Amino acid sequence: MRYFFMLLMFLVMRSTVVAQPRTDTTLPVMTLQQAVAYSLEHQPTIRQAMVDEEITDQTIRSKLADWFPQVNFAYTYQRNFKIQTAVIDGRVIELGVKNVSAARFMFSQTIFNRDVLLASSTKREVRLQAEQNTGSEKIETVASVSKAYYDVLSSMQQVKVASENIVRIDRSLRDAYNQYKAGVADKTDYKRATIALNNAKADLHSNQELLKAKLEYLKTLMGFPVEQAISLSYDSLKMEQDAVVDTTMAVDFTGRIEYKLLQTQQHLLEANLKYNRWAFLPSLELEGAYNFNYQNQAFKSLFSVNYPNSYALFTLAFPIFQGGKRRADIRSAEFQVERNKLELLNLKQVIHSEYAQAIAVYKSSLANYVALKENLALAKEVYDVIQLQYKNGIKTYLEVINSETDLRTASINYYTALYNLLASKVDVQRSLGLLTY
Repeated sequence: MRYFFMLLMFLVMRSTVVAQPRTDTTLPVMTLQQAVAYSLEHQPTIRQAMVDEEITDQTIRSKLADWFPQVNFAYTYQRNFKIQTAVIDGRVIELGVKNVSAARFMFSQTIFNRDVLLASSTKREVRLQAEQNTGSEKIETVASVSKAYYDVLSSMQQVKVASENIVRIDRSLRDAYNQYKAGVADKTDYKRATIALNNAKADLHSNQELLKAKLEYLKTLMGFPVEQAISLSYDSLKMEQDAVVDTTMAVDFTGRIEYKLLQTQQHLLEANLKYNRWAFLPSLELEGAYNFNYQNQAFKSLFSVNYPNSYALFTLAFPIFQGGKRRADIRSAEFQVERNKLELLNLKQVIHSEYAQAIAVYKSSLANYVALKENLALAKEVYDVIQLQYKNGIKTYLEVINSETDLRTASINYYTALYNLLASKVDVQRSLGLLTY
């Protein structure tokens, strides 16, 4: 019993160890380029657009299939319980037999049909439109992911600044407390330091929670699994270098995906106008069939004798009068073409306005970034000097608190200005049609 009990305990402990889930503590680290590449592959809206491309391609194939010969087969069997009769020269004659069976092979070929002609002439533009829709989704994803990425980095820097501020205040608290114990300063200094430390910790907690929310938003834009954590990798120096953009570039309307989509739409509307004008043309079709006919009074002898027949049919259909429907459709198609031209004209003005606004925001962000970068360097220098002077009894602790506040504010403002500058660069590139994917 003792050995059995030990064996049982061993098996229970082993199963418990085996049942413990394995956790991977290694978080995926992504640069901006990797985050954008991941989103282009996994973002649901992009994948939906790619599926739409496949649907469009198969729809075109379905429409073009009408150009090919159509071959069909049909089989029927009919049992006549009461045979039709007729009176001929005073005699009652049955017209038919009780069992009738037929097998029919049918052939048709479209020679001219405006529906098929439209599908054939517009297949390239329809495919191009589907590809451009996908491209538009990709550009929007690149812009959204880039901005969200910079927003997360801004919050990460605020968390970092808050942590560094806590370290500085904690050190100042110890210095103030030691001076109070030594009788050099009163207790208000270290109490002020305690208040500042508590405020800094609350600020850190707030920034950490905000960072979590922004990370979840970034993961949503990327199509990243919500249950999996993610970490961002960045190079501040490289980001400062990448923030530069040529502000002398002229606006090229043809580079915008919206302009390309409207151009493709213009071609399709012009094709639709031709389609409505083709409504005055006749349609031509060739048909043929070969029928196997079996008739017999007895079911067991139904297929003993065949009475075949066949035919060929050429159909020319010409619409004569439709109550003005065709002319109304043509006028409607002409108005649609004209409306799209006006939309192209309006888009040019919108693009010009977007670029002017984006470049103005970028220049403003650049000037703000340069000024705040200098402020950060000055704030660090002032803090170091006042901290040293306080330790030597020259400055009051209130001045230390003010310099710490100035340093924290300057640090947050600097990083915020940097990431605002990078985000404004994205808007400039988008307005110029320079975002690549």
